Amino acid sequence: MNTMSITVPTSRAAASVADARESTRHFLHDLQPVVAAEVADTVILVVSELVTNALRHSGGTCTLALTAHPCGVEVAVHDDSPRAPRMRTPDLIGSAGGFGWPMVNHLARSTAVVRRPNGGKTVSAFLDR
Repeated sequence: MNTMSITVPTSRAAASVADARESTRHFLHDLQPVVAAEVADTVILVVSELVTNALRHSGGTCTLALTAHPCGVEVAVHDDSPRAPRMRTPDLIGSAGGFGWPMVNHLARSTAVVRRPNGGKTVSAFLDR
């Protein structure tokens, strides 16, 4: 089983999200059997959304963990905020968002939010390989 974990600093959020996407590309590229391009794009999109949300809402750093399983790829983002993502009506005319968590739930086979003993949480998505 292949795994990778990186810490993503909030101090440079936009660059950090780009770094997380690039690290994910490298992780997926090295997997055997090879992951189809469409699957890789979906995993990268989910990484981008979960890392962006963690940086936006946690106020601290987050850690991205990727795990390759025989039938899928698990994306897990750990942050220090106890607040779980929630479904809400997307804001079609403003900048309040609301699109990301429904999208992640649509793309993933399963999602989970686990509160950690230190007060933070882990948000994970399992995507078919």
